[in-house]
Amino acid sequence: MRIGAIEAGGTKFVCAIGSQDGEILERITFPTTTPDETLNQVDVFFREHKVERLGVGAFGPINLRAVSEHYGTIGKTPKLAWRDFPLLQDLKSRLKIPVFIDTDVNVASLGEYNYGVAKDAGSCLYITVGTGIGAGFVQNGIIFQGYDHSEMGHILIQKHPEDSFEGACPSHNTCLEGLAAGPAIETRYGKKSTNLADQDDVWELEAYYLAQAIMNYFVILSPEKIIIGGGVMKQEKLYPMIRKQFINLLNDYIEVKDVNQLILAPALNDNQGVKGAIALAMQE
Repeated sequence: MRIGAIEAGGTKFVCAIGSQDGEILERITFPTTTPDETLNQVDVFFREHKVERLGVGAFGPINLRAVSEHYGTIGKTPKLAWRDFPLLQDLKSRLKIPVFIDTDVNVASLGEYNYGVAKDAGSCLYITVGTGIGAGFVQNGIIFQGYDHSEMGHILIQKHPEDSFEGACPSHNTCLEGLAAGPAIETRYGKKSTNLADQDDVWELEAYYLAQAIMNYFVILSPEKIIIGGGVMKQEKLYPMIRKQFINLLNDYIEVKDVNQLILAPALNDNQGVKGAIALAMQE
């Protein structure tokens, strides 16, 4: 069976053809512009490369309440052209095949669970730290779904006593995303994170915030693997800093045998989104 996959990001769309074992056979990437222009390119690709079903991991917010008449519709995204756009229905109408949709971070979590660093685990949490912060939780192969999708990037955390930054989230100011996402780093220091690589104090503060969040997720969800990806995590020095601060915060409350095997980098080389979309399409 040939399965279609889309990683529908706010910056770019990645379309791929995959096999049931997660192998990517064909792929194409193009910028996310207007819905019409972008989805016309999607249409062309999947008419050239026939598939039997399609999985989609989409930027959000997106309505994931299956009983809603607006299921699969993009919500109040900063990308104004996409607001209230019925992505799921549009793809079904164009391609005439079964289409399955979830958030980009939920689908990335499913990719790492099925094919990546968590493939031998019973549960995993995938966190992306980039333009925004989001997380998806998979247990026994099923993505956690409540009333709607989780917004784990918007949990409230304690500010560092020496951090005077007022936060960058327009809704909550100093939530996790407001303090630790890429735009927060850039606004706090007046430089992009890629230009701050040698400043350890920048990354110690970043680790301080991410470790707080990870401890909260850990005591609530108890995942076997916690995977952190996204553009900010290209600063690989963050991983040992986060692990150290996480263990300090946990303070032996729960035994962690090997924190290096608990908190991990992704294993799929930025393919976790499309591979997760393949896995999503095979779940139904």
